[in-house]
Amino acid sequence: MATNRGDMNGTVAMGDEMEENGEKSQWKLFIEDISVLQLVLSFLLMGVSCLVLMIYLMFTPLWPIPTLYFTWQIFDWDTPEKGGRRTEFVRSWRVWKHFKDYFPVKLVKTAELSPSKNYILGCHPHGIMSMGAFSCFSTEAGGFGQAFPGMRSSLAILAGLFRMPLFREYIMFAGLLPVSKACLEYVLRQAGVGNAVVIIIGGAEESLASSPGVNTVVMKQRKGFVRLALENGADLVPVYSFGENELFPQVLLSEGSIGRRLQALFKRVMGFAPCLFTGGRWLLLPYRRPVTTVVGSPISVPHVCNPSEQQVDHYHKLYMESLSKLFHAHKTNCGLAETHQLRII
Repeated sequence: MATNRGDMNGTVAMGDEMEENGEKSQWKLFIEDISVLQLVLSFLLMGVSCLVLMIYLMFTPLWPIPTLYFTWQIFDWDTPEKGGRRTEFVRSWRVWKHFKDYFPVKLVKTAELSPSKNYILGCHPHGIMSMGAFSCFSTEAGGFGQAFPGMRSSLAILAGLFRMPLFREYIMFAGLLPVSKACLEYVLRQAGVGNAVVIIIGGAEESLASSPGVNTVVMKQRKGFVRLALENGADLVPVYSFGENELFPQVLLSEGSIGRRLQALFKRVMGFAPCLFTGGRWLLLPYRRPVTTVVGSPISVPHVCNPSEQQVDHYHKLYMESLSKLFHAHKTNCGLAETHQLRII
């Protein structure tokens, strides 16, 4: 996910990005390709590569470097659970503007979010790599700060990634958080107000259902985020990224097949699912399809220290109804036909 220093701070001119006819220049298209490719490679390889590099250095004359780092990481172990080390420098890199333009990604606001409160944004669907959620909530180019003044968005991802040496520093700088109860409670209780914690509710299981033309979300049995909202008095906000499932075609394995059972086993052990997908250019780049991330209206949630199952079920039902209304209200404006339905499993 690297970029040159000039591109990060925007001080180096990129040249003419648009031709006279209004179309993107070849240079602009190339920069967009590279901007997306670096994120795809980071998503797939950077965590493991950093771990392998540090282990390799342990057996070279440079062994003091990983030794000192691992020692420091032990002392710094709980930092991700306490809000991480968010920096606007990384979130404001110019590369994220090119990343957003590639699809393009658009953020749509339907209601106000008060900076005097905290919110849990449930984002759907997961897709293969959650490009819309990353662009809108983990970069300043996504426009969340402009749309919701005074609010800070933080995307919660797989907690195990914050144990990877070096990679953990990078994703913390981008404002990413581990999707763990300890971390989310810290942000909602001890980090003041104006926080919007973004959780991709369907997770790895939902990624296995991702495919062009599919509008399936996994959440009928996902109620932990509702209990978290009640326990911390955070309002719930449904979010739907139209076009997310159109970016990567995936081979959908039938239920009960050996391949699907292996995917399920891998998901239980590792926390994420190995999806069999292909991209467009270079087989890794997603297809250039518009992604429109619509932020719905907040659902007012009371602060209940020990919510009952009935209370959790009640607000979970309200959330599902709100998500369904959001989907049907915006589907035709976001490229879907009137006949498209949202399937909640």
